[in-house]
Amino acid sequence: MALIKCENISIAYEGQTVVHDLSFEVGQADYLCIIGENGSGKSTLVKSLLGLKAPAKGKIILGDGLKQNEIGYLPQQTDVQKDFPASVYEVVLSGRLNSRGFRPFYTATDKEKARENMELLGIQDLERQCFRDLSGGQKQRVLLARALCATKKLLLLDEPVTGLDPIVTQEFYQLINEINKKSGIAVVMVSHDIESTMAYASHILHLQETALFFGSAMDYQRSEIGQAFLRGGEHHA
Repeated sequence: MALIKCENISIAYEGQTVVHDLSFEVGQADYLCIIGENGSGKSTLVKSLLGLKAPAKGKIILGDGLKQNEIGYLPQQTDVQKDFPASVYEVVLSGRLNSRGFRPFYTATDKEKARENMELLGIQDLERQCFRDLSGGQKQRVLLARALCATKKLLLLDEPVTGLDPIVTQEFYQLINEINKKSGIAVVMVSHDIESTMAYASHILHLQETALFFGSAMDYQRSEIGQAFLRGGEHHA
């Protein structure tokens, strides 16, 4: 069953249609990578999937009981307030805010979930540290734990490894892959890093205002568009 199904959606940004007639879906436990040149509409699509920008045309349908506020989201580094004066535990716990509704206090379940996710990502020993004092890689782990606190079904990651060094980047990819495989949480990742994308993704959406390709990663590697992009593609992270 599809968690998200986009049917012929068009999305406008500042009066211009940046995505048109796009159809694709994300199934349970899929690992979909969205790739494409800069300006191909990737970030605008992310905003629509999060419900922050309604499509001008077409429909985005959420399935399997998924609600918009139950998508775990890791924004681009530049969008993140790097100077949070909060502790690691507070940042992770704040991922539970969406699902709390109007209850003013965190429940025991919320706190347990936050601790579970910190343990999963190996950051429980940083619990009391101030978020802004952490390294880039540690911050991304904290923000991933926060995103996991918000969801049981779907993680949406927008260029999650930008600015991280190669070793930290590989560790981060492995973590996401493990979460996808072990927890069965579907992953949708916008990425420039084609080589790593190919190593982990189950599906590829190649976006250039519309879908140049949507299907399995294996089929993409065999396709003309895939081969051309992988040969001359953007190999920078």
